[in-house]
Amino acid sequence: MKTFAESSLAPFLIQGLERMNIKTPTPIQQRTIPLLLAGQSVVGESQTGTGKTLAYLLPILQRIDSTSVAVQALILVPTRELTV
Repeated sequence: MKTFAESSLAPFLIQGLERMNIKTPTPIQQRTIPLLLAGQSVVGESQTGTGKTLAYLLPILQRIDSTSVAVQALILVPTRELTV
């Protein structure tokens, strides 16, 4: 996956990335997004600022069923600072 358009991300996500001027996936995103979209579990490590948050959030956002009121995702963080 060299571009977000080459992934199987939903068009609304790709359009959102384009509006935010995010054009090229980082290496961590290239490696993890396809696996997460396929439903696989992933443990990914990379330096701060390399795009890990989008690497896991984009597949989560794609799987959210907006018609459901049930909890569909839970994201745990070790510190309050990381939550912000």
